[in-house]
Amino acid sequence: MKAFTIGANDAGMRVDKFVAKVAPCLPKSLLYKYIRLKRIKVDGKRTAISQRLIVDSLVELYVNDEFFEAKAPTFLDAPTHVEILYEDENILIVDKKPGLVVHEDESGSPDTLIGRIQHLLYERGEYDPEQENSFAPALCNRIDRNTGGIVLAAKNAPALRILNEKIKVREVLKRYLCIVHGHLKEKTGTLTTYQVKDEAQKKVHVYDRPMPNGLTAVTKYHVLDEQGALSLLEVELVTGRTHQIRAAFAHIRHPLLGDSKYGDNECNRPYKLRYQALYAYQTTFAFSTDAGPLNYLKGKTFNVEEIWFARKTHSGFCIQDSLRR
Repeated sequence: MKAFTIGANDAGMRVDKFVAKVAPCLPKSLLYKYIRLKRIKVDGKRTAISQRLIVDSLVELYVNDEFFEAKAPTFLDAPTHVEILYEDENILIVDKKPGLVVHEDESGSPDTLIGRIQHLLYERGEYDPEQENSFAPALCNRIDRNTGGIVLAAKNAPALRILNEKIKVREVLKRYLCIVHGHLKEKTGTLTTYQVKDEAQKKVHVYDRPMPNGLTAVTKYHVLDEQGALSLLEVELVTGRTHQIRAAFAHIRHPLLGDSKYGDNECNRPYKLRYQALYAYQTTFAFSTDAGPLNYLKGKTFNVEEIWFARKTHSGFCIQDSLRR
C-alpha cells in the first residue's frame, strides 16, 4: 500500500487522473476495477472515478509495487539554456529557436524545450519530481520544430489549468511574422479554410469548403513589406490548427519561404534556408474573464525583438537585407 497527501499542485484533479500519474504502470482496466473494489480510497472512504481531490486529502492505493515503477526522468540529460522573455513565480515565457522540439519526438532525444525548462527549474530548486505526486512544469502551447517563437510554460498546476483554459477560449492572442512567396492581391484579409489531418504523412490537407472530419481554420493577415518576389506578413491565429499558417498560405499559392513540407522547393533553393520563415513573435493576454491568480497578466503583451528573417524599423518590420533579391 502507498499513500499520497494531496498538495496544491494535485488539488482539483480527478481521482483516476491522479492515480494514472502516480501509478503509471497500472492498466486503466485495473484502475477502474480497484476503485470499484475500494482498493483505491480517499480519506479512508470509497471514491468515485470523477471525484475531485482537495488539498490535504489522503489517497491510499492498495496496489502492487510494480505498478508504481516509472522511467527515470530524462530532463536531466537536457541542457539548461533557455531564452527567457519573462518569468515570475507562476509562468515562464520563452523564445524557442528553430530546430528545437518542444516535446520528445520519435528521435528520442532528451534535448527538448520542456526538458530544458524542467532541468533549469530543478537546478534552481524550484522543481523536484521527488517532492511532487503528479505535477511537472508543462508547456501551454507548442510550435513546430522548424518554427521559432514564443512558448508559454506553467510552473504550477493552477497556472497550467488557467492558461490552458484561456488559450482554449481564445483569450491569449498569438501573432506571427512570416515570409511568403509572391505578392498577395489583398494586403489585409482573413483566410477561412477547412483542414483534414493526414496522420500517415504528418501533414494536413486544406479545402475551401467543410469536409468530413475537417476543422475550420481562420487566419488573419496583413502585408508589412514586399521585396522582389517575397512578402512579409503579420499573421494572427483566430484558431490554432496543426500547421495552420503554412498550410493556409500554401493553399492560396503563396507558400512560406523555406517550407519544404508545404512549400515550393524550386523557389526556396536560391535562398538556402534551413528553416521556414515563420516566427511566433508576439503574445497578448487578452483576458475578458476572471483569471484568478493570473489576473495580473491581463492586458500585457510580450514580443520577440530579434527575428532571423525580419529587421525591425521605427515603423515595424521589414524583410531582412540578406533575403532581398
